Amino acid sequence: MFSWMDVLSQWKQGILYPRWAAMAHWGYGEARFLFYPPVSWGLGAALGAMLPWKMVPGAFCWLALMFCGMSMHRLARTWLPQQDALFAAALYAVNPYHLMIVYWRSAFAELLAAALLPMLLLAVLRLREPGWRPMLSLGLILAGAWLVNAPASVMIHYSAGLLAAVMALLDRSWRPLWRTAVAVVIGAGLASFYLVPTVYETRWVNIVEVLAPGLRPQDNFLFTHIPDAEHNQFNLLISTVAAVEIGVLLLAMWGSRRERNLDEKRWLLLTWGGAAALIMISITNPLWQYLPKLRFVQLPWRWLLCLNAVLALLVAMATRRWTSRVIAVGVLLGAVLVAGYRIQAPWWDTAADITEMSDAVADHTGYEGSDEYVPAGDDPYELKKDQALIMDASGEPVQSEKVTWTPADKHLVLDVTRPETITLRLFNYPAWEVTVNGHQVTTESANVTGLMMIPVAAGHDDIQIRFVRTRDRTWGYVISLLCAGVVLGVWTKRRASRTSTPL
Repeated sequence: MFSWMDVLSQWKQGILYPRWAAMAHWGYGEARFLFYPPVSWGLGAALGAMLPWKMVPGAFCWLALMFCGMSMHRLARTWLPQQDALFAAALYAVNPYHLMIVYWRSAFAELLAAALLPMLLLAVLRLREPGWRPMLSLGLILAGAWLVNAPASVMIHYSAGLLAAVMALLDRSWRPLWRTAVAVVIGAGLASFYLVPTVYETRWVNIVEVLAPGLRPQDNFLFTHIPDAEHNQFNLLISTVAAVEIGVLLLAMWGSRRERNLDEKRWLLLTWGGAAALIMISITNPLWQYLPKLRFVQLPWRWLLCLNAVLALLVAMATRRWTSRVIAVGVLLGAVLVAGYRIQAPWWDTAADITEMSDAVADHTGYEGSDEYVPAGDDPYELKKDQALIMDASGEPVQSEKVTWTPADKHLVLDVTRPETITLRLFNYPAWEVTVNGHQVTTESANVTGLMMIPVAAGHDDIQIRFVRTRDRTWGYVISLLCAGVVLGVWTKRRASRTSTPL
């Protein structure tokens, strides 16, 4: 929610695509919006512009779950009768893991990414169709995954590769694989305005903090224990729910064997669901360590996101009687209720808490940031909340005649009696460009904290600090625009060729 509030504040200042989270780390800032995908924080900020902040989380969850249900219904309707498709959609929307996200984790972006999974399977199945449109459709979904949630995107890409491999084996053809590879390139191209800066500027931040102890895959397999009681309690909670889901999945796999007309699609579901269940177990740790980027999913039980897409379809296939469905749903929801009552109850921020958060952004008090987005080598825990905006070498506050301090542009006018090196309440991120009296200067970073240090001469000093567009951001925009132009051209050309008739 702090991200949403920060973004809305920057929108009101005319910054349409924020890059620097100005209020993070109590006003010292961080490069959060360069690395965190834009769709979720953009949606949260848009809801905050229309609704009271205390209503925004509920509205976000409602929209995400609605999108999940609609997406699953679109997929299930191609295989199942209308009534069964509605059941699959409802079960997917409020499956146990989604409830865990809503009531325990508040992982809003991950919940939103769940809406892409049914469409992913549908797009992979359509790769058999001729022409470019199936590849473009899959590419759009993969691009959307990158722009919604990075860990979910890694899972979605691995899922797409697995599903394509199964189809290739069933068809005895390389066609699904190479067409999926083309779709991956299209998706990455469309999302390059986000991906290129993320990849290039990772070296500028403490990104390794996302794999700190407690967040590593080996610490989060099902029923794993580490020297952290709170971590173990939540792991037991999520593991208990996951074990029940896997059990119901196995029963649904067995019960769906009668669906002879769905043999091919059933194989896709069995493989995808089985892989999602297996990868949550510690025996797969070598895969987490060596498969490219898989470790950045961090939490193996996140694969419940994929498992539940399979579970909803298989339960709908295996239980055509409503009594059986009521029992299945009762078991799944009962696992959540019992685990929440016996292991760890959900927690909530109250309306008063949310008001306090909003006030902290409005009055520029700021909020606690994320360690992984701090400039590389800097320690945010050594920062002081009450530090002055400008300090001299001795640590004393420096008065400024004029101060403009916006998230992307800062203007200071100083009069000093001797050459000085001033320290600002700002992390020295490489994208900051500093000029003193019209001349660009090279800044330094304070030891440990990494705050920006600017050398100034005696007398009048006019200092401009701007968060500039670096070369990687420019290239990212260029690639995305070129790719979008090609995709739009191919899409419209194919559409025109389909609708045109010979004279």
